[in-house]
Amino acid sequence: MYILGIEATAHTFGAAVLAVSGTKKRILANVRDMYKTKQGGLIPVKLAEHHEAVCAAVLTKALAEARVTMQDIALIAVSNAPGLGHALKAGVIFARSLALLHKKPIVGVNHCIAHLEVASLITSARDPVLLYCSGANTQVIAYDGGKYRIFGETLDIGIGNFLDTFARKLGIGFPGGPIIETFAEKGAQLITLPYSVKGMDVAFSGILTYLERKVLGRYSREDICFSVQETVFAMLVEVAERAMAHCDKDELVLGGGVACNKRLQAMAQIMCEDRNARCFIPPNNLLLDNAAMIAWTGWLMHTKGGVSDDPRTLATHPYERTDDVRVTWR
Repeated sequence: MYILGIEATAHTFGAAVLAVSGTKKRILANVRDMYKTKQGGLIPVKLAEHHEAVCAAVLTKALAEARVTMQDIALIAVSNAPGLGHALKAGVIFARSLALLHKKPIVGVNHCIAHLEVASLITSARDPVLLYCSGANTQVIAYDGGKYRIFGETLDIGIGNFLDTFARKLGIGFPGGPIIETFAEKGAQLITLPYSVKGMDVAFSGILTYLERKVLGRYSREDICFSVQETVFAMLVEVAERAMAHCDKDELVLGGGVACNKRLQAMAQIMCEDRNARCFIPPNNLLLDNAAMIAWTGWLMHTKGGVSDDPRTLATHPYERTDDVRVTWR
């Protein structure tokens, strides 16, 4: 069985082909095209224009890499929540058109849940806590009572948006996180910054204001980036550990583009080692927004959960939360 995944929730338009036969699962193709800028952040209209311009080429490349045609595809899965409205609309319209044209079943997938579910495709994690760190999303998630529950989250902006906003203040383009990581590797002085953990939740906007008013221009760029990473990643690991203790779970999965950061990975691994727990980190191409995780989650939802959508009416849900989705496939 071949499943086509379409991802378009934010900066990335992706198409992937997943093959499932019995217990064997293989990612045959996982192609993406990412919207980037030299200065500034995401412009929603430009983002949609980018996705509309590249969608056909990305699909063609994915099918070619997988050596299949649309006739071979048994199911189309598309990310329809949550995300930027313009991006979601571009992806869903494209997927709906494919489903109608080729008469294929379609499933709308929650992007956040897909970041968690992909761990079950490529790791031995069975019942983990997910530390989900991406542009707009910062959540600590675990399965309980028929849903993926949010046990902690950001109270203002996502960790990725925080890093990108900070990067713009440094004069860096989008995405800013990888460049900040490079500067941080050369930093040595730990500058005291606000540490904003409130129970199981975190907040970043106050740190951003403090950096702008008290820090920028007074220290080297390398030391500032080093201090930012040490502070905000410690906050994330703290709430993840608290969730693991609260839920009595001994597995942690990292998800989202910010989880590509090597320092965050190291801090999470140290915490898990201290708890005699296991830390699972998917490869970068499955941490970043990608269509393979959408294909896999769509297959689970459709095959094991009996979920199917009407390609004529499948809608986008930009503000759908992780715990809005009833999990029928576990």
